[in-house]
Amino acid sequence: MTEQNRNPSQPESRVLTPVIVSASRATDIPAFYGDWLQERIAAGWLDWRNPFSGRLHRVSFAKTRLFVFWTKYPQPFFPVLDWLEERGYHYYFQFTLNDYEQENWEPGLPALQERIRSFVELSERLGREKVVWRWDPLITNARLSPELLLERIQAVGKILHPHTERLVFSFVDIAAYRRVRSRLDKLGEPITEISPEIQDRLAGGISRINQNWNLQLATCAERIDLAQYGIEHNRCIDDRLIIRLFAEDKKLMAALGCTGDNATPPLETEAERHKRLKDKGQRPACGCIRSKDIGQYNSCRFGCIYCYAQR
Repeated sequence: MTEQNRNPSQPESRVLTPVIVSASRATDIPAFYGDWLQERIAAGWLDWRNPFSGRLHRVSFAKTRLFVFWTKYPQPFFPVLDWLEERGYHYYFQFTLNDYEQENWEPGLPALQERIRSFVELSERLGREKVVWRWDPLITNARLSPELLLERIQAVGKILHPHTERLVFSFVDIAAYRRVRSRLDKLGEPITEISPEIQDRLAGGISRINQNWNLQLATCAERIDLAQYGIEHNRCIDDRLIIRLFAEDKKLMAALGCTGDNATPPLETEAERHKRLKDKGQRPACGCIRSKDIGQYNSCRFGCIYCYAQR
């Protein structure tokens, strides 16, 4: 993570004051950097370097009300949660839990059963509505067929579905990321793009499995329309969920342009609000609303072979 070695009183070309902080799409802060984040929140600021321009920005927590945490193993972060709550911060989790143990595609992760146990513990602590299950991404190759992949999803979901409300998935994207493609080319049995036909088969299979779970299904940053299977386009930083969970926080609701009072007729439709709040810095198919991501590329230690944030 970025070294904090400057005086916070130093003038900055631009100081960012996000209401919603994403922690983080770029690295697993709960798994590896919980102490660092706690220190920076206590200090009131951090420095974040843009991975494309290299420019350094000061991020102030002066207006922050909500953290959205992204993780594959939050267990080391549990002691920080009470500290955040004591200071009035809200949060929920995007928890990626895949099963690619046999393929060793996520070599640094704890064992599958340990990750499942952590997911259940987190859900029981926070409530199932605050822990979103992600199978991200869906990957197939010569040995891992779509049918076998669906069997693994079903086996994991059989345990997880009482502990979450939502399953979000994406399809592995190789063409968009040159470094990922280079890593995958070195595998003995390389991964390839998932064709539209296989995407359709996987979506249909997940939908059939979900008949026994009744989870909300959604894709992350995918253009493909899977509405016929009851699968929507996801919003990971989700204004609808935020309003539902944290309506009592007037400052957070004001930032969304919402009173939080169900008795007051809204001034705009849900679609109009989302269009106004949409994060234009993300991919076009991404449904997230605006937030500030504070992670740094090339800092996660899990070593997942498909990760775009690892060089």
